[in-house]
Amino acid sequence: MALVATQDTSAGKQVYTKWCAGCHGDNGAGDGPAARHMIPPPRDFTGAVYQIRSTANGQLPTDADLLRSIDEGLPGTAMPGWKNRLSDRQRRDVLAYIKTFSTFFADTTQRPQVLEFGKEPGGGTGAEALRVGRQFYDSIGCRKCHGDQGRGDGPSAPTLKDDAGHPIFAANLHENWRFNGGPTTTDIYHRLRTGLDGTPMPSFSDLIDQKFLTETELWRLAEYVRSLSPGEPPVVRDVIHAPLVTRVLPRAPDDSAWNAVDTYWFPLVGQVIHKNRWFAPAVTGVWVKAVHTRDSIALRVTWDDRSASPDSAWLGHLGRVLATVQSDDSTREQPALWPDQMVVEFPVTIPTGMERPYFLMGSSSGPVYQWRWTSASRSAAVAGLARGIERFDSLPRGGVGARAVYDHGQWRVVFTRALASLDTASQLPFRSGRAIPVAFFALDGSNGEHGTRMAVSTWYFLALDEPVPARVFISPVLAMLLTLGLGMLVVWRAQQKTSYRRQQ
Repeated sequence: MALVATQDTSAGKQVYTKWCAGCHGDNGAGDGPAARHMIPPPRDFTGAVYQIRSTANGQLPTDADLLRSIDEGLPGTAMPGWKNRLSDRQRRDVLAYIKTFSTFFADTTQRPQVLEFGKEPGGGTGAEALRVGRQFYDSIGCRKCHGDQGRGDGPSAPTLKDDAGHPIFAANLHENWRFNGGPTTTDIYHRLRTGLDGTPMPSFSDLIDQKFLTETELWRLAEYVRSLSPGEPPVVRDVIHAPLVTRVLPRAPDDSAWNAVDTYWFPLVGQVIHKNRWFAPAVTGVWVKAVHTRDSIALRVTWDDRSASPDSAWLGHLGRVLATVQSDDSTREQPALWPDQMVVEFPVTIPTGMERPYFLMGSSSGPVYQWRWTSASRSAAVAGLARGIERFDSLPRGGVGARAVYDHGQWRVVFTRALASLDTASQLPFRSGRAIPVAFFALDGSNGEHGTRMAVSTWYFLALDEPVPARVFISPVLAMLLTLGLGMLVVWRAQQKTSYRRQQ
């Protein structure tokens, strides 16, 4: 699809200078001032190597391919979608200007040729189709990078880098809403056919040519990959409802009692407020469940993490991260074996209104109450007060327990504590029927995260639910029956009067 006739490179340059050069650089080399904070780094337009294409491995993208990336952005990267920010004309003009950075686009005799993808065969969600997909997931080596369960934790994952030597993660196949080529089965199939040029992700079209597998079998692989993610992207709900349970509190991460509890998802973003800032967090969200008894609470936090840090196998990756992402000062930190960490934060007391402490670990005048877990001591947690991002004072009798499991690229940690506290001046007393602010912080040690470098959430709420009293249900029913009875009595008496008059 050719769009050149409607494009103006002079106007495109103005759009590019205003909106794109900050990341991609004045000359399109991917070296803008913001680039030093990004993983993956912005596209280098001078080499004309593009990941998202409808063309074969090693070929240029079509104009339609480029326009799609401009319009929709690239989820999982810092590239936003511009469809609702720039006009159609501006987007086409900047597309034309981007192509001027590489001489490869100047050869108009070699038009990019779109691959023939075919249509998805039927039966893709059936058990047999998914079994075939899993079979080829193993046989063509997907698990080497993406891991046995698809969370990007395969044995080759620590070694991955792009053609420029920058660190790169194998995609977490459980988060299709972050696939930079699109979340659908068709999008996944297209990536399997085209590969992601400039990255370790190859094209598998040659396996079809070699008759190692058929197009249908490659579609089955795409269907299997799609099946690993939820049917719909997770939706943020502001309040975690913790039901009251009468049985023993589930303290183990994989206790079957958790299966009956609702799950809540919360996104995390890089800590970019306080130096040293961190724009490249590895943990992008947490899944949370909570329950309580009359005297205790259990909170289960689950998140995907490609490594159980500290892990020496990831030191090479860590070195590439620290070489790529520059800190606020000019000193380059040396790789070290840092652990993974999870922090759950509450106010010291439940606020009566909407006022809450500063979300980023409180302040000297307004401390916050925190539970801190680290993979260095998996079955323990520390409670304490944070008075700013760099000050944490543990409490001698914190009373919080923790149990953790790491399994195929995922941490599952259960925090437990008594609802009441003797130290009400420092430790939050949990109460039912109140909205309790809660926030989350995650640090992936194998991604260089420690100190101020972390992923953060904003404040959300935790509610300890109480069962609805039976009278709430019985009273309306009794009232309805009484009303119905009175109504029937009125009708009966009216009928009796009418019958008496007729007899007269």
